[in-house]
Amino acid sequence: MMLTKKIKTYSWTDLFYQPAGYLIMSLVALILSAAIIHWGVPAALTILGLVIGLPMVYAIVAYPKFGIMTLLISSYLIMWINRMVLNYPMGTVMDGLLILLVVGFIIKHKYDKKWRFLDDSVSIMMMVWILYNTLELFNPYAQSRVAWLFTIRTIGIVALTYYLFAFHIKSAGFIRLIFKTWIGLSAFAAVYAIFQEFHGFLPFEQKWLDADPSASSLYFQAGRWRRFGIFSDPVAAAYNMAISSLLCFVLIFVTKSVLKKVTLVLLMMLFAMATLYAGIRGAFILLPAGLFLFFLLKLNAKTLILGIIFAMGFAVLIRVPTTNTALWRFQTAFRPSDDASFNVRKNNQKRIQPYIQTHPIGGGLGSTGTWGQRFSPGTYLASFPPDSGYVRVAVESGWIGLALLCALFFVILQKGITNYFAIQNNELKHYCLAMVLVVFALSIGNYPQEALVQFPINIYFYLAIALIGTTLKLDKQLQQNQQNHHHLKNITL
Repeated sequence: MMLTKKIKTYSWTDLFYQPAGYLIMSLVALILSAAIIHWGVPAALTILGLVIGLPMVYAIVAYPKFGIMTLLISSYLIMWINRMVLNYPMGTVMDGLLILLVVGFIIKHKYDKKWRFLDDSVSIMMMVWILYNTLELFNPYAQSRVAWLFTIRTIGIVALTYYLFAFHIKSAGFIRLIFKTWIGLSAFAAVYAIFQEFHGFLPFEQKWLDADPSASSLYFQAGRWRRFGIFSDPVAAAYNMAISSLLCFVLIFVTKSVLKKVTLVLLMMLFAMATLYAGIRGAFILLPAGLFLFFLLKLNAKTLILGIIFAMGFAVLIRVPTTNTALWRFQTAFRPSDDASFNVRKNNQKRIQPYIQTHPIGGGLGSTGTWGQRFSPGTYLASFPPDSGYVRVAVESGWIGLALLCALFFVILQKGITNYFAIQNNELKHYCLAMVLVVFALSIGNYPQEALVQFPINIYFYLAIALIGTTLKLDKQLQQNQQNHHHLKNITL
């Protein structure tokens, strides 16, 4: 006689429905109560942070997908939370999260020797870019090594996320989850920016603005406030809305559901409205630039007609008379001669050209802008406002650094376009195309503004680069599986 035994499986959440779980929760409640009575709320929050934080640390290291989603969500919300709790170094929280992901990556890579992180031109160029910025520590022209330490966090350390994404994202299902999260967070950010436009800033946001004397002159332009939503500044807000619009536009060609297509169109309109309220001229160029590349790569009768319709509508939009300051600002983005700030930037770039030409490795990371004023005040570069990602690189890393950055963009876009035409699966093909458009738009947007240094774009930029390569690998696996299945069907016994 065969005996069978039914084995019941438990998850860790079942613990809370057992007597032991009740006991643990009661003890935690008592400890928190005692901490509040004797040491106040900060002590209780510290204990609560340890109770929640330690399992989070383990989950981020042991479960990379959870860690990646935590990073992507946190990069959106970090600056919003930072405004709520002034004077708390939230940037160090993101640094800690990145370090945990790197530790998890090293552990996982130890048991997966098949994966090579320098297996293509993009990976190699990325490593060259990271190493070059690391070597800037020894730049003899640098006035401050501490400035390098603060700057490398947003350049070198964040760039490592490219390898994390490339290693851990291994399924189309996970990519779908990432895109849904991306669009959902952008929708929340857009609604919040529109709320700011019609309701005004909340008290904690007004307090944050009042704490910075230069905020009023920077964010109050042409009689209206630039709305930054949940982001660090209007630039990050506007650029994020622009690339999210490009993602939604491409996804329209993936889904067959009419309801989803309509939803994506409405989301694009929502993001466009939030972009207008941010009031950043450089961001207004990103969507038409991305659409131009889209129609160029998908050139056929259908897309040609659609492109002509878009072009005609766009031409009307930039020419129609208006008294709306947000729309007027949008129109002036395409008439740079009428833009006083553009002319100021142009003159600044002309002034700094001799310095760039005579300093091939630049003046050191963090020598300009905010970090320059903080760590090397009184120097020539500290008083120079770069106002451009490319100009900052040219000044701080020299024309050699600028050449490397341009080469990196070229290699990424060349690889992305090549992969787009090589991928056979329609869904993966358009995922690759969406990421190419995002990188292309940011490569253009990095000229009028510093596009790649603020959360969440500095994280999502490297996500887009990683997905360009991942989509091709997934497509090859899919085609191989289909071939194997076809061969099995033809085998006769």
